[in-house]
Amino acid sequence: MSAVRPDPDALLARVQREEAKAKRGKLTVFFGATAGVGKTYSMLEAARSRKAKGADVVVGYVEPHGRAETEMLLQGLEQIPYLQVSYRDRTLRDFDLDAALARKPELLLVDELAHTNPTEGEPRPRHAKRWQDVEELRAAGIDVYTTVNVQHVESLNDVVAGITGVRMQETVPDAVFEDADEVVLIDTPPDELLERLRAGKVYIPDQARNAIENFFRKGNLIALRELALRTTAERVDRAMEEYRAGQGIRATWAAGERLLVAIGPDEQGERLVRAGKRMATSLHAEWIVAYVETPDLLRLTEEKRNERIALLRLAESLGAEAVTLSGRTAGEALAEYARERNVTRVVIGRPRRPLWRRLFQASTYGELLARTEGIDLHVVGGADEKAVLRNPFFARTRAYIDVKTSKQRWPGYAWGAAATALCTVAGLQMSPLFELTNIAMIYLLAVALIAARYGRGPGVATSIVAVAAFDFFFVPPQLTFAVSDIQYLITFAIMLAVALIISNLTASVRLQANVAGHRERRTALLYAMSRELAATRGQENMARAAVRHVSEVFDSQVVLLLPDMAGDMSGKLRYPRTQSMASSLRGADLGVAQWVQDHGEPAGLGTDTLPAAEALYLPLKGTQAVLGVLAVLPANPRRVLLPEQFHLLETFAAQIALALERARLAERAERASIDAETEGVRNALLASISHDLRTPLAVIAGASSSLVEKGESLGAQTRTELAQSIYQQSKEMGQLVANVLEMTRLESRGIAPNLEWHSLGEIVGAALLRLRERLAQHAVTADIPSGLPLVRVDAGLIEQVFLNLLENAAKYTPPATPVHISAVAYGGELIVSVEDEGPGLPPGDEEALFGKFQRGTPESAVGGVGLGLAICRAILKLHRGRIWADRRPRGGAAFRFALPLETPPEAPKE
Repeated sequence: MSAVRPDPDALLARVQREEAKAKRGKLTVFFGATAGVGKTYSMLEAARSRKAKGADVVVGYVEPHGRAETEMLLQGLEQIPYLQVSYRDRTLRDFDLDAALARKPELLLVDELAHTNPTEGEPRPRHAKRWQDVEELRAAGIDVYTTVNVQHVESLNDVVAGITGVRMQETVPDAVFEDADEVVLIDTPPDELLERLRAGKVYIPDQARNAIENFFRKGNLIALRELALRTTAERVDRAMEEYRAGQGIRATWAAGERLLVAIGPDEQGERLVRAGKRMATSLHAEWIVAYVETPDLLRLTEEKRNERIALLRLAESLGAEAVTLSGRTAGEALAEYARERNVTRVVIGRPRRPLWRRLFQASTYGELLARTEGIDLHVVGGADEKAVLRNPFFARTRAYIDVKTSKQRWPGYAWGAAATALCTVAGLQMSPLFELTNIAMIYLLAVALIAARYGRGPGVATSIVAVAAFDFFFVPPQLTFAVSDIQYLITFAIMLAVALIISNLTASVRLQANVAGHRERRTALLYAMSRELAATRGQENMARAAVRHVSEVFDSQVVLLLPDMAGDMSGKLRYPRTQSMASSLRGADLGVAQWVQDHGEPAGLGTDTLPAAEALYLPLKGTQAVLGVLAVLPANPRRVLLPEQFHLLETFAAQIALALERARLAERAERASIDAETEGVRNALLASISHDLRTPLAVIAGASSSLVEKGESLGAQTRTELAQSIYQQSKEMGQLVANVLEMTRLESRGIAPNLEWHSLGEIVGAALLRLRERLAQHAVTADIPSGLPLVRVDAGLIEQVFLNLLENAAKYTPPATPVHISAVAYGGELIVSVEDEGPGLPPGDEEALFGKFQRGTPESAVGGVGLGLAICRAILKLHRGRIWADRRPRGGAAFRFALPLETPPEAPKE
């Protein structure tokens, strides 16, 4: 076995996961293709086996479905009584979670993991889903046996719906299924299952006939069986990968076939892809097509790179996973990747490198043969051919956005010559004092610097020129290329070889660093876009941020096309109405974009749909609908057509769609909240007004009817009292309506305060004058120091604040209760207090008193709508002030508000 020391960090993380898992109960899932395969039966058999070994086994909930053999297995097992749930005039049997937690057995049987609990029943369940009950049981340290069908796994729900035409409403999250400690596959052949159905062992005869004609057709059963087998096999494969990673095992375990097809820049690529497809199909194996970007291959011509794009897209269209690797050599990168992915077979083309080059550098075939122990290596031969797969729209795209692809290389060679000349001048200055070896080191330094900055070509050229300059200027006889001592020939050869090696290595490191830096930059930009979208509000702002980031990453012109009608995803797409940016795409084909919006599939450049379009159009898919279309016109089509680049662009589109959907959901939630609040205010208003208007109307009606019916027989004093009661109740009704209208105006910003400089004492005096009758039975004192600064307020509104506070004091305190008004300037604010010595504030949150329709005691006989304090707060907000309530230490209530103090203007001098 080939093994290496496991990564300490990964090992520590694994130990921590295992420790956390050890504290939870173990979950065993009996998994099947469909109902009737024997999951419950197998679960009960396993439970009886555990009980025979001495385990404490209890049945929490098992649904026998009337099957006699299942009910026989229940005999002898302790069962928790079913919970009787009243649900829509029926009584249902359900799992009793609290009883199971109280019993806390070693092993509990809970059938039908995907079951939905009757949330509207009585008693109400703690969780909406049974799998949530199971999670709570596991958290309590109880092992659980349960059952589930493949059609109830969340990620497979749509696949099963496509096969059977039935979409399951009850599903289990994949995370719960994957977190199971063990999955036991219960497999029954379709013919045997159909026999069980016909024999009435699954459903009663009438239901069985309907099931066979619909869901349980043989084709459906075969497809569901394959899906269950594949799901279980994938889980086993993941478990094997985790074990290999945890044990540091790098050798391939051929438990399942997995092909890796390696393609290069030569003409064998298409043949290799098609051969790999045929081999994968015959082996029923997963297959991967890989291209390695070595430093040599990074300098391919545009034509060759376009061919590479076409090959990778061909591989994806045939069902392969297309990847691009990077490494020093193709063989090294492929061997490492093959071990990581547990590849069992590697498919490569026939070596085409000349023999003389293989003597100095191993071929990919040779490297793979040496590095892939335990992996089969397939070499595909055949006649030479050249795949002509070109995109005819590249040149037109470049012309459209005026992009030049030519790269000037002469500056590198010029700098190489200049560096050699500079080193020669420096060497001439040093030659009397230093040995020739030290001067040679200066030339080598120049070679390394030129290779690092300008690449391999200038580096190699500088190496040759440097050796020639060293020979001409410093080796005797000087100023000639002749050599007097033959040992200098060895010096030249070694110096040239070292210079070439340094040049190649430096250039390779530079290119690989550029590739790594480019990928890191893309990842950082994706993160930056996600972070900015998360902090941005509004679809238009999100669209601008998305356009800026996508344009920067893919060197392209971009536009985000959204439906015309807000909230209607089927509306026609439109251009953004905001001002365009320099990176915005102008002239996108709205017809192509509309097709993408309607069908939810990519179209345009490099796709099979409407490929004549110059731009690439990607749908922004939300969870329920397509939210819009991202149109991208790249400067270099390779920036979006390479598979890994295309997938990166799809990731950007997914992040944008996620942000747009979040914004839409936030808008809907805000509208729903406003609607709910409006509805609540309306209901509260109607309830309050109906309650508070009924009493005065009844008094007015009674008094007026008495005056009409018995007016002549009533005494003068009685008629006066009745008229006064009518007048008083009318005033209270008028005040009630005035409060409601005032609150409406304040909330709709219908009041603009008329701010002027006023004395607080004058405002208090005006309020006391208006309430002199209402406060006649109370001792009111006002402590307003004469030296208080003026305040810039709307005198009428602040007077209304005093009126409401004083009226509250008069309304909720007994007669003769003292009321005290005071004011003090403190901390840049004018703090005003209205205090009484009455019964005080009701218990609870004082802040709630300032809400709309809040009264101190809801059932109090004191009239009012509960808007007085809310109006006070709204008025003070208009003045940038605040208000709060306190309980006085010696009893009573204190309402205080603060107004900001400003510097009053100076009085004009006479």
